[in-house]
Amino acid sequence: MNRLIRLSVLGVLICSSVQAAEPDSAAKSRPNILFCFADDWGRYASVYGEIESRPSPSQIIRTPNIDKVAKRGVLFRNAFVTAPSCTPCRSSLLSGRYFFRTGRGAILQGAQWDSTIPSFPLLLKDSGYHIGETYKVWSPGTPNDAPFGSGKYGYEKAGGAFNNFSENVTKLIGEGVPLDDAKLQMYANVKGNFDTFLAARPAGQPFCYWFGPTNVHRLWVKGSGKALWGIDPDKLQGKLPQFLPDVPEVREDFADYLGEAQAFDGGVGVLLKRLEEIGELDRTLIVISGDHGAPGFPGGKCNLYDFGVGVALMAAWPGQPGGRVVDDFVNLMDLAPTFLEVGGVAAPDGMNGRSLVPVLKSDKSGQVDPSRTWVITGRERHVAAARVDNLPYPQRSLRTPDFLYIRNFHPERWPLGGPMQVTDASAPSYDVLCNNTFAAFPDMDASPTKAWLIAHRNDPEWKWHYDYAFAKRPAEELFDLRKDPDQVKNLAADPAYAAARQELADRLLQTLTRVGDPRVTGDGQTFEKPPFTDSNPAANPGAKTKRKNAGN
Repeated sequence: MNRLIRLSVLGVLICSSVQAAEPDSAAKSRPNILFCFADDWGRYASVYGEIESRPSPSQIIRTPNIDKVAKRGVLFRNAFVTAPSCTPCRSSLLSGRYFFRTGRGAILQGAQWDSTIPSFPLLLKDSGYHIGETYKVWSPGTPNDAPFGSGKYGYEKAGGAFNNFSENVTKLIGEGVPLDDAKLQMYANVKGNFDTFLAARPAGQPFCYWFGPTNVHRLWVKGSGKALWGIDPDKLQGKLPQFLPDVPEVREDFADYLGEAQAFDGGVGVLLKRLEEIGELDRTLIVISGDHGAPGFPGGKCNLYDFGVGVALMAAWPGQPGGRVVDDFVNLMDLAPTFLEVGGVAAPDGMNGRSLVPVLKSDKSGQVDPSRTWVITGRERHVAAARVDNLPYPQRSLRTPDFLYIRNFHPERWPLGGPMQVTDASAPSYDVLCNNTFAAFPDMDASPTKAWLIAHRNDPEWKWHYDYAFAKRPAEELFDLRKDPDQVKNLAADPAYAAARQELADRLLQTLTRVGDPRVTGDGQTFEKPPFTDSNPAANPGAKTKRKNAGN
């Protein structure tokens, strides 16, 4: 009798063990997902310098860890954000929708998350993924980081010093800490937070981890690009785009920007090394990108030119063909359905993005999907509307291989906010313009470059750079990218381009209407009315601002 009981118990245990192993086995068939997403990074990495045919800052930056991912997987030449402003871009990425279809997630100041909109991290969690995030995901906005669980899945107890990389490293050096040791203290934050996340993972579960440092967002220490990374500003001479004054002050500012991008690369390296150490590198999809272009420079952040909306994108998926450079046009809202498909989760209704899984599984380079030849970008409200003397600047654009067409819906408004007191008689000081975003043209971050442009606004040699950055713009802009890759010569009024302009304008309007953009449907005034125009609290108690000035 006892033997029968023992056999029965053993049978129950065996059955229980098999039943428990089945979900583990299913879980292990789904890859982990590591998403590294840098604030304000743009499209600068040394791997891009290797494939560009003309002078570029990517030819002097060094990003070995990011390059390693690109060379193991796929490097995208034509990746764009839907909006060159952090909260709208992130609303779009998390939901897989155009930014203008995310309710008050479509704006930065005063953003609120619509809880009825599904987001990919929470859908992955519901399917059995262990999810977590470190640093910035969705902010400023309320509830804080709502599309990623409102902070419930944050792992940051090891610290956030990495987010102020150049400031903290410079301070440590001043205290007598050697440069390399000071950097290691920053990287210790990255490793500690990731280790805490990994330790919390239930056995057998795949994970989805979002690494979102803000160090590439201003402010930075002036001269840190050279002091911390050995980036010689003079090596940028002749490599900056036409719309940036090629002068020592601007070159130094850009070198400092590249230095922070190299620091981000170091953080990526910490995560890659840790994955290799624990034997998870070969079962992890790694995707690296950024939320828009460079801050505090003309044509960058808050602009629909490539310098503002073009971003780096590389993806390495073990077991899939790698070593490829792909020309397909990608919008970062495509990542939500991609991550869901990789995780075996059906994409919910309402997504505009298209999964990149077919591209990642292809063995082709160049144009893989013949339908991926265009993207739409746009913006509504950044920070300018937080002041009563400024109004939002609504724009939409259609980008194709040959043309960039931009529609400015209110050309009577200032594209980066009003000039305030920038006059010959009374102008903010250089120091104010370097440190106070709201001193003038508030939709361009405060910076030495911004200060230099305003100081030289009446110099005939540099006036066009000032006007390019801040002056009012016509209702339509058209650039022939075959002749003008830097997008500085507007051809919208040129009769020779009338047919191309009309075709692009019609296609843009038809697509926006089809996908339900409130700017072109109904009376077109949705974003000009409450709740989008409600007064915005300058200090949002729910905002997860990870560094000085990182909320804009």
